[in-house]
Amino acid sequence: MSAERVAAQYNEDFRAPGSDLREVVPHVRKFPTLAVWNGKYLARPLFVDEGEIRRFDEDLRHLIELTLSLPERVFGGDLDGFRSLLGIGDGRWEAIRRFGDLRPPCFGRADMYHDGTSFKLLETNLGSESGGWALASEISQAMMEVEAFAGFARRNRLGYVHPIRAVAETLRRFGAQVAPGREPVVALLEWRGGLEVYGKLWLNFQAALRSAGLDILVAEVPDVHERDGALYLGDQRIDVVYRAFVPDQIAEEPGGWELAAPLLRAHRAGRMHLWTPLSTNVFANKACLALLSDPVRRRGLGADECRLIDRVLPWTRLITPDVLRTDRALLGECLERREELILKVNSRGGGVGAVVGWETDDAKWRQALHDSAGEGCVVQQRVRPRPELVVDPVSGKTEEWHAAYGLFYTPQGFAGLRAKAVPAGSGSIISFTSHEDAHAAAVFHQREPSAGVDPRPHEAPAGAAK
Repeated sequence: MSAERVAAQYNEDFRAPGSDLREVVPHVRKFPTLAVWNGKYLARPLFVDEGEIRRFDEDLRHLIELTLSLPERVFGGDLDGFRSLLGIGDGRWEAIRRFGDLRPPCFGRADMYHDGTSFKLLETNLGSESGGWALASEISQAMMEVEAFAGFARRNRLGYVHPIRAVAETLRRFGAQVAPGREPVVALLEWRGGLEVYGKLWLNFQAALRSAGLDILVAEVPDVHERDGALYLGDQRIDVVYRAFVPDQIAEEPGGWELAAPLLRAHRAGRMHLWTPLSTNVFANKACLALLSDPVRRRGLGADECRLIDRVLPWTRLITPDVLRTDRALLGECLERREELILKVNSRGGGVGAVVGWETDDAKWRQALHDSAGEGCVVQQRVRPRPELVVDPVSGKTEEWHAAYGLFYTPQGFAGLRAKAVPAGSGSIISFTSHEDAHAAAVFHQREPSAGVDPRPHEAPAGAAK
């Protein structure tokens, strides 16, 4: 049975009079580690074919490796030329380079749509500041505790990978470099004032990690201090800082380097390790996707590599003042194809600053291209998400929703899925930041009939409640 047929069967079972599947979302809302998150939940989970998502994950990993190789393979090692094209100013670049190597580990969340034939990559979100790990983990785990859903999962060979357990495994491996033979002391650090904005999400992250068996402290950069070359939060020595701040904050705040100095000294002394390095901010820049997509810029890549990029990534082009001034053909194409393009600011997430071509007119689109070029942006081919049919628990009507999927990845491999969904026709940007009616959803993959291997510690088989 395909993922689409599993969804249809779920909707049919959900509609049945007295169906216990109606207990699933109320149970999720009351789940202890989700108590600090007060968002909305989709009435059903989403389903994907395991083989399809594993193939996409393999392609994604190759694409990320290509992204990390851009400075050498496309720019011949010219780091200044690379960062200049990405629009990374001197202050941000200094912060990135002073905190370590340029090449970061493969850790983050890729965002994509399914267009009805395959998944298409929208953004890579490389780095520890990418969110959603806890929400995805705990919704899936909570659903599995409802016997009606666990039974449905068993009958349909459904499973999931628990992203938070994958994070715990990664941090333990990483922390062993500075804390061999014992559990590392991990502290998540936001920038000054960051917890006021993102505190609930990080407390959800903390609760989920603790539930998975790894303690983590949550604080802001000004809360830590240096002692004898090591980093402390109060009297607790920190082995690993889980970074939730970005280089812009160091570079742009007066006194930013004074705040960051204790971290930098402890990191350089090897007494504390930073997860992840600030260099992830370079390769998560959307301009990197444009460099991979543009045949002119990727001439140094092989034919198989280019086919992989085109299979996964929609047509994406870089827009800067120089491009607008010198590439009249590209500007003309962007203007002509307005109804098939979306503009995204390179260094922003959550749909902030995005302009949807098919929801604006010619004059506003032209102005948006010129206005955003100064900050650095890309234009990307529109991907139409496939409809997700969901039964409204109140009216009983079947409604069409559109979903943005998130795929989590760590150096150890595929680390699970999440989804955000909005009612079809309610807006083209599927984001908790930009859409007030965005709903969170768990994603379960349907295991192939031959799948009989024991799951990894962070992978739950059909019907398991861990």
